[in-house]
Amino acid sequence: MERIKMSTLELQEVKKTWPSFSRFIYVPHNEEEYNQLVELLDNIIDEVGENEHHPLAPFMELLGTLVDRYEYENVAEMHE
Repeated sequence: MERIKMSTLELQEVKKTWPSFSRFIYVPHNEEEYNQLVELLDNIIDEVGENEHHPLAPFMELLGTLVDRYEYENVAEMHE
């Protein structure tokens, strides 16, 4: 896998835009945050469906990963 380098200009752009995304992209640390991510993921799934080329498909995958991580670490009955 090729290493990704971020230029100074790209980093500055991320710093400018991150606040608007940070309310949607975060690691959930409690059940309330988890439930909010699940609700958002459900909405994104409704929008994206099976379309792997949809512009929001990578966002859906990221949210799914965050939800899965929380479930793996916090929902014991799912892993028995």
